[in-house]
Amino acid sequence: MRAQVLTAETGPSALELVDAPDPMPADGQVLVDIKSCGICFPDLLMSQGKYQLRIPTPFTPGTEVAGVVRSAPEGSGFSAGDNVLVASVVGGFAEQVAAAPEQLLPMPDGLTFDEGAALGINFQTALFALKLRAQTAPGEIVGVLGAAGGIGVASILVAKAMGAQVVAIVHRTGAEDLLRSLGADHVVALTDGWGEKLREFAPEGVDVMIDPSGGDVFDEALRQVAPDGRYVVIGFAAGGIPTVKLNRVLFRNIAVVGAAWGEYVRTHPGVPGLLHDELTEMIAAGLRPPVNVTYPLEDLSQALTDLAEGRILGKAVVHIND
Repeated sequence: MRAQVLTAETGPSALELVDAPDPMPADGQVLVDIKSCGICFPDLLMSQGKYQLRIPTPFTPGTEVAGVVRSAPEGSGFSAGDNVLVASVVGGFAEQVAAAPEQLLPMPDGLTFDEGAALGINFQTALFALKLRAQTAPGEIVGVLGAAGGIGVASILVAKAMGAQVVAIVHRTGAEDLLRSLGADHVVALTDGWGEKLREFAPEGVDVMIDPSGGDVFDEALRQVAPDGRYVVIGFAAGGIPTVKLNRVLFRNIAVVGAAWGEYVRTHPGVPGLLHDELTEMIAAGLRPPVNVTYPLEDLSQALTDLAEGRILGKAVVHIND
């Protein structure tokens, strides 16, 4: 099979497209023919040796798989021909992967394989953050930092499906039409005075602030959370890890909460299935994971470079096989 192999933790340029042996499923594992694999920030961090999970090279990265079951053991709950999503730690940027049945979820009806791959970690994280961690209620105002990235796009769509109003906050130019097409009620450019602009739409501040970015914007973003509001930390894509001035948290009665989906799943393995059931209901009601750009398998290095340099608006997917 064709597979992209990371030969060193020196970034996307260390990826090589090779002819690799087909995977041999261990006892109890399901073999999946991969059709598409989403591109996400952990893939980039793994290529640079900066992810919390370090895997010895060489290995094939890729965590957001959509494909078709080729073979499955009796009692696994899956059969040959089933369309599935695979939450695989690695191995997705290849033509096949073997995984435990617990890593598989049924692909929602009506989605293409590219859309299935785009559903992946971003939508799980968005629903985890908005529902389990922030307990967002219908009618509340949700601010989304980094709104043009994969987590941002998913957060907009999930928040709207939950009945919230959304203010998309974005530093990249040229993204406003995309964000409004996803359902953002307002779009605020992350320039000087952006907090004042946000207050035109949310005079008391936002009820929930989703932050996958961290960095220098944190202090001002924390000021834009309304009393009784929740500031949800998802990651630090901007590079800097901010500190919290607790007097603001105390006197305004707001909460700063973490939403580390991957860490939570390690101790709550049933959560992805529960979130997937709810996402499937949202999809049946009309939600579609957007696929904003696709790459062939041979261009994975370029795809991750584009992600690193901020050239991808929304979600990118590697299309592997029809």
